[in-house]
Amino acid sequence: MPTDDWGFPDSLYPWPRYGCALSATRLPRITQHLLIFALDSCPGNVMTTRASAARLLPFLAWPGQWARYGIRGDLIAGLTVALVMVPQSLAYAQLGSLPPYIGLYAALLPALVGALFGSCGQLSTGPVALTSLLTGASLLPLASPDTPEFLALAVLLALMSGLIQLALGVLRLGWLLNLLSHPVLMGFINAAALVICMSQLPPLVGVKLHNGGQFLADFLNALGEAGNIHLQSAAFGIGALISLTLLRRLAPRLPGVLIVVGTSIALSAWLEFAAQGGAVVGAIPAGLPPLSIPDIRTDAMVTLLPTAFVIALVSFMEAASSAKVISGKLREPWDQNQELIGQGLSKLASAFTGSLPTSASFSRSALSFNNGARTGLSALVTVAVVVATLIFFTPLLWHLPKPVLAAVILQAVFNLLDLKALKKAWQANRDDGVAAALTFVATLSFAPNIQNGILTGLLLSLSLMVYRSMTPRVALLGLHADGTYRDLERFDLAHPHPHVVILRFDSPLSFVTAATFEDATLRAARAQPDVRTVLISGAGINDIDATGLHMLTALVDRFALQGQALAFCGLKKQVIDAMQRDGLWPRIEPHAAYRTEQQALDQLLQDAPE
Repeated sequence: MPTDDWGFPDSLYPWPRYGCALSATRLPRITQHLLIFALDSCPGNVMTTRASAARLLPFLAWPGQWARYGIRGDLIAGLTVALVMVPQSLAYAQLGSLPPYIGLYAALLPALVGALFGSCGQLSTGPVALTSLLTGASLLPLASPDTPEFLALAVLLALMSGLIQLALGVLRLGWLLNLLSHPVLMGFINAAALVICMSQLPPLVGVKLHNGGQFLADFLNALGEAGNIHLQSAAFGIGALISLTLLRRLAPRLPGVLIVVGTSIALSAWLEFAAQGGAVVGAIPAGLPPLSIPDIRTDAMVTLLPTAFVIALVSFMEAASSAKVISGKLREPWDQNQELIGQGLSKLASAFTGSLPTSASFSRSALSFNNGARTGLSALVTVAVVVATLIFFTPLLWHLPKPVLAAVILQAVFNLLDLKALKKAWQANRDDGVAAALTFVATLSFAPNIQNGILTGLLLSLSLMVYRSMTPRVALLGLHADGTYRDLERFDLAHPHPHVVILRFDSPLSFVTAATFEDATLRAARAQPDVRTVLISGAGINDIDATGLHMLTALVDRFALQGQALAFCGLKKQVIDAMQRDGLWPRIEPHAAYRTEQQALDQLLQDAPE
């Protein structure tokens, strides 16, 4: 009988229960023992299947995917993304008003943790434009950039937003993040992308953008200082932007960002750009960031709570959009709650390594997937390259011109602009179009505090949801030429019979819609001179609450006093069950069990007195 290194038979290991997920990892047996104990200690022994184990610890599924796809794609994708990750990390930290090297810290442990515990292994977690902008914009009123206090607040923001995402994922509340409608999100993203582009134009040409608390006014003031353009900075910035654009169009397979950044460093050192007054990255601490406990300040946490919620919301929406596209192409499931856990833990890792909040980059994730990534191994390769950069190559980054970083940001963020999405929202539904436009305007108006723009959009989304719930579609039906019952007003149809009116109600019958249903039913009772029965076509009623049941009971009594009756057809099982529990069903059952309008109409007319 086969035994392990400790002399125990292999039959003692519950591999059938865990689908050999742990044995495939080739971990030492003692480590496997500890993992089995941890899995068996879960409440209710929920980890009893391979799927459950992989869902809690997604990296356990990697060996199976390596056997299916191999690891070559992961290795190539990891190296390719690393060539973009390093310069983007420096640039996005600058966008967040933080020292550039902080971005490299955010590309280390956070990227590793996100890959290990996220649901989609192809996501590239690290610094991203929107999250960096939100971080910097929210902290500028509280502290001065390039100060220890500013960095401490950024770390605290990473901790808070990570805890929010982790809590939502553990409690399986990921659906709450769906309360933000797509038009509102697109309004915010377009406005935020425009703010990012405008904020990088001054540093692109060597002009300082002052922070006066009102972004648009500050931007106009910077434009008024066009005469103070630093020509060498403008040459580096504009030249880098043109080069990035040409490389992307003419040679998209080449690492354009790395080529431009490397060339800029060489030219900057050769021309002594820093000595001529040009802004450069400067000294970057060599080595890996130390682990440290964030400085927790209650007053700062209260102030930062709205921003932390917005970062948790927006960063996850960005991660979710990438994960949905990738999982759809692979025809593999995606767990939004597990991804919340992964992204939340990633932000916590960022906080404990002294960096800014992170997220999954849409562009880097797409690059990773298109280059063959199938598991989180690609992220581990990217992290290894970043580690090598911090240990061996930081002196080379000293001469990197900051205008070139502005060009990197502009080239990456310009793709976020999608004004056609706002037009489509208006064409699809005027309410959605107005919400998107108002979010866009609010985000620009509140800048640099763009988190207020997304909060405005969130309130608009919830308000529209409540408004639409309170005004469901109600229609009186007539017999169409094709044999179906349709909206008689829209199709210019007649009532099916002088004594019967058919009413269709397309909404759950709840405390929100009960008054609308009652008014519509009473109007239907007066739709013809001699109405004896109002037939409710209930196929669209998929739920009913206590308020709806109370209102229906009152209507049945009222119609009886008026010498009229209520009948129902097409009621769903869950609605009938609620009526049975309430005691209403026995009273209406004789004329409420019809399945179709025609069946109900035939029976009602047959039972009607002459």
